[in-house]
Amino acid sequence: MLSFYPITNMLSPNQAMNASFEPLHLVNTYGAFGNITRPRYEVIVEGTDEAVVTNGTHWREYECIGKPGGVSRTPPQIAPYHLRLDWRMWFAAFSSPGERPWFMSFLGKLLENDKAVLGPLRYNPFPDRPPKFVRALLYEYHFATPPERRKTGAVWKRKLVGVYFPPVSLDNEEFRRALEAISGAQ
Repeated sequence: MLSFYPITNMLSPNQAMNASFEPLHLVNTYGAFGNITRPRYEVIVEGTDEAVVTNGTHWREYECIGKPGGVSRTPPQIAPYHLRLDWRMWFAAFSSPGERPWFMSFLGKLLENDKAVLGPLRYNPFPDRPPKFVRALLYEYHFATPPERRKTGAVWKRKLVGVYFPPVSLDNEEFRRALEAISGAQ
């Protein structure tokens, strides 16, 4: 019974996080934010081992453990754990890559198949050798409706918003200089 008001609040479009719901303060909600964005934007990083990027290039997605990626994958329950890379990737979608210097370093490490950076990922689509190019796309995600899920098996619907970070390679001198500048600043 004590959870009635907190649950009603959490489901409300005018949600008030961390508000007290009764005089004894026995039950309340907790959250880092007063509300969560709708829709959900996600940065999806992809790589390719093709020598040249063309309109027909085949890209393979890197997936984080807990955030949306492939549309058929059900989000896992990870509490009480905090997946730092997933969290940072979620915040990256709210800004430009230039505001997140770590993101360019992350791409550079993916191009090297750096084991420490690949560890927090769900899997490495390039287990034998690093990709030649990586890029990042920005998608808008929504949960699929029950009829859509029954028809397609998809948990998510996603729509491409645009390119978040263009294709880069370690052969790109400008990209390598930018990586060196970031490393030197740390």
